Amino acid sequence: MNQNNQYDVAVIGAGPGGYAAAFKAADLGLRTALIDQDPQLGGTCLLRGCIPSKALLHAARLVTEAEEAKGWGIHFDKPRLDLEALRGRLKTIVGKLTKGVQTLAGSRKVEVIRARASFKDATTLRLSGPDRQGELAFAHAILATGSRPTMPDALKLDDPRVMDSTSALGLPDVPARLLVIGGGYIGLELGTVYQALGSEVTVVEALPRLLNGADPDLVRPLQQRMQRRFRAILLNTEVKQLEAKKEGVAATFRTADGTSTETFDRVLVAVGRRPNTEELGLDQTKVMVSPQGFVQVDRQLRTAEPTIFAIGDLVGEPMLAHKATHEGLVAAKVIAGQPGAFDPAAIPAVVFTDPEIAWCGLTEEAAKASGQAVKVTRFPWAASGRATTLDRNEGVTKLVLDAESGRILGMGLCGVGAGELIAEGVLAVEMGAVAEDLAFSIHPHPTLSETVMEAAESFHGSPTHLFISKRS
Repeated sequence: MNQNNQYDVAVIGAGPGGYAAAFKAADLGLRTALIDQDPQLGGTCLLRGCIPSKALLHAARLVTEAEEAKGWGIHFDKPRLDLEALRGRLKTIVGKLTKGVQTLAGSRKVEVIRARASFKDATTLRLSGPDRQGELAFAHAILATGSRPTMPDALKLDDPRVMDSTSALGLPDVPARLLVIGGGYIGLELGTVYQALGSEVTVVEALPRLLNGADPDLVRPLQQRMQRRFRAILLNTEVKQLEAKKEGVAATFRTADGTSTETFDRVLVAVGRRPNTEELGLDQTKVMVSPQGFVQVDRQLRTAEPTIFAIGDLVGEPMLAHKATHEGLVAAKVIAGQPGAFDPAAIPAVVFTDPEIAWCGLTEEAAKASGQAVKVTRFPWAASGRATTLDRNEGVTKLVLDAESGRILGMGLCGVGAGELIAEGVLAVEMGAVAEDLAFSIHPHPTLSETVMEAAESFHGSPTHLFISKRS
């Protein structure tokens, strides 16, 4: 198979799914090419998504903590924002990580090709770019081209003051008045950043609640905190149109009570993402694409074309970097002839707001909708010593368990550092753990992780730091 002009595996897209797939394929002894038209490796996550947004959220948290330190008798002067230095810090972080990916590719002898790729047929790519022009033959290909922000036609406006998530991460300025359209994780994370840096933020969501995929009791502490810090959170509200004016962007809102108009200095449209399946030459193959633009795959990530696999945002929800990475590893193993399938019991989701929200496995709402018999236990962070020392008692830890056996089917958290705690829930669900497994595993004190242990203790009675009457 390893002819001079043929690769065992050609990976198209160098995001966290693509480069993970390429690295695994190379580790398994396959001659591998990693193809991306961007001059830097890392894809949307590293270059224009997960990493820069989390860096900005850290900066926002520093500002907020300095403000909240007054309650501890520690007083700081009002923070002075140096946008140029902050942008430079983001570039340094991204540059360090993308250089690391490049180094790993070289160590594994993965050939990195900067070029745009499209399929000529099921075993040939057409390449056009600074590193290669012409055709590239492959035995197998892995599509990992990711997704991009959606901009509905009604909200398209040829005005730089209307931003998507990519342009918002560029920090063009800190507007006095910012409208965030979309109450999902992208809108709320970036709204958190801009509010901390000095913007007056209004969030508009067409649905009756924020973060529609999460259980309401997990969202409630976050929403209550945001209502204190944001100018407004408008639910059941649609943005009918945007209009560019000299003094700002006028947004027309529509609710059950009628329409109204407000003017903002900038508008962030964060209403979802769409897969990058265009201009790939998929019509030259047997690859099937859904009406929504997602590539259809089986449990081994194989498309209808036996030589072509697809992973990540390209194959559907949830559009998460860690899901793409896992799919990439599975695809590489299957191509190498090893057993493998993408069949997780729990895919963790984390919203990196303040407080964070995280969940995995079966949600309480999904259990109710399916009629499955479950018992839900909660441990409020008001009873957590560690949360009290942090002055952040608004959080909650919950478990969704099989009502009879106590098997852990799902976990959810809202609170500081929830994203770091959810991995214990993922492991519990994947391993088929029961309540006693968590309850009798000694957790260090005082930590937030104890809330997981005490939520598990609640399945059979009262945890140490919370009394639950038998009637309840």
